[in-house]
Amino acid sequence: MAAIDLVEKALNVRAHYQKVLAGNIANVETPNYKEKDIDFRKEMERNAGSLASVDVKESSDGDVIGSIDGNTVNMENQIVKLTENSMFFTSLVQVISKKFSMMKYAISEGKR
Repeated sequence: MAAIDLVEKALNVRAHYQKVLAGNIANVETPNYKEKDIDFRKEMERNAGSLASVDVKESSDGDVIGSIDGNTVNMENQIVKLTENSMFFTSLVQVISKKFSMMKYAISEGKR
């Protein structure tokens, strides 16, 4: 079951990242708002998938240029990250679905 646990952990981090990105987009016009980000690989190594322990930090991306009002959110970058995160999430769901299908097949074949 280790593979399922790993996929579950990845899904938890990706779901939390979706909320972080949505928060960035919601605050695109908030003065002095700093873009938030998650280092996915670091989070997978660090925690056990608990959403409460995901480390959300202000982005330190060198490409982020703040606006006159101090806001560092770039809408185009957020949309790209949101799309990428959705694709990874969908892929992980497909992996876990396939794993359960294989388990179901193994169980049903064992009854014959």
